[in-house]
Amino acid sequence: MKLTDLPVLIQNEIIKMGRRRRFVVIVLILVVLASLFTYAQYRETQEQMQRTGTVDWRAELQQKIIDAQNRLASNRLPEKVQTHLKLRLQQQQYYLDHGINPRTPGAPTFVRVFMQEGISFAVPLFATVLAADIVSGEFADGTIKTLLTRPVERWKILASKYATVLLYASLLVVAIGVVCYTVSGIALGYSGWTEPVLTGFQSDGEQLKTDNVHPVPLWRYNLMAYGLGWFVAIVTGTITFTVSVLVRNTAVGIGFMMALTSSGMLLSPVVSSWDSAKYLVMLNFKLTDYLTGQAPPVPGMTLPFSLTVLGVWALACLIVAFAVFTQKDIV
Repeated sequence: MKLTDLPVLIQNEIIKMGRRRRFVVIVLILVVLASLFTYAQYRETQEQMQRTGTVDWRAELQQKIIDAQNRLASNRLPEKVQTHLKLRLQQQQYYLDHGINPRTPGAPTFVRVFMQEGISFAVPLFATVLAADIVSGEFADGTIKTLLTRPVERWKILASKYATVLLYASLLVVAIGVVCYTVSGIALGYSGWTEPVLTGFQSDGEQLKTDNVHPVPLWRYNLMAYGLGWFVAIVTGTITFTVSVLVRNTAVGIGFMMALTSSGMLLSPVVSSWDSAKYLVMLNFKLTDYLTGQAPPVPGMTLPFSLTVLGVWALACLIVAFAVFTQKDIV
């Protein structure tokens, strides 16, 4: 089989992936999640109206600033939490001083917030589910021997599977945006794409730096956020793809990736003094924090640094996957 026949192999892998219906299940889960979060936001707006008699974002933001100041005054919070609160308070005050609503009601804002909150867990989790059995499933079904007896080089077979992972990881990010926008717009409205969003916030630990802060329209901000989400999905899919080659049990592979993803959320608050932790792949997933100006888990981390770390991890995993699969004995 020639290199030009790779599209045929990829088409076969896409058909097999479609038969598993995992992507359909993920879309249904997204619909449920988007519906729940939309309802929660709608209820929050209604309660604010009953409590304050207004839905003015300035009054709401001012109240959040006062609440944060009261929490900081208690002096009973861990240092890491205090630092996070101080930076968020300064950022909220900056929005208030410049008359820009940080969360303009509407589906475009919901789309933005969903990706910002889900990029370090939901996106990797869904990408893991899609790619976990792309190779190990062949062992479980007993079809791997039949597949490898065909007159096709092993690297071509694996390349077609990896191309399928990339395709579905990309479709996953598109599905997140489309579902969130469609579902949330029913209650929140579909307008607001040109509303300004501030980006460029930086911090030196405790003090917020605003020298590079500038407004961008929400549609452009969402493109940046979802581009970063796409990169995380690709990296997670690549790592899961490698685990699928190394581990024949799909459940073990999914468990490993879930543990990897969850450990990033658990370690982030406690690794600020562990400098070498910044090279761990799971601590670099929250790429949207660089857009919002949140302090990184380890001081000194930047967006180019995190992109490089994730890219190196993905490349290394891909090399391991092809090296192992092309030399692996099938018994």
